[in-house]
Amino acid sequence: MALHYRKKPVVIEAMQLNFRNRDKIIEFGEGNITLVWRDGYLEGAYVNTLEGVIYATYGDYIIKGVDGEYYPCKPSVFEKTYELAEDLF
Repeated sequence: MALHYRKKPVVIEAMQLNFRNRDKIIEFGEGNITLVWRDGYLEGAYVNTLEGVIYATYGDYIIKGVDGEYYPCKPSVFEKTYELAEDLF
């Protein structure tokens, strides 16, 4: 029988991959994010993760985890899992 688990409440940093954030996301990624351009348009990014390099598409969120690791997350999953925590800072 499977057991049920709940995520522990942790605060993460994240940015959405879009044209407006293109410069800030490079800084945020500390060398772990490489943007992919096609015909002058931001198409996505390669993200160095603990599991290797993963491709993030335009609009995905790039998350910096509790141990400083990076990984992409689809907007639909991100919005179900996370909420803004700026009131804590």
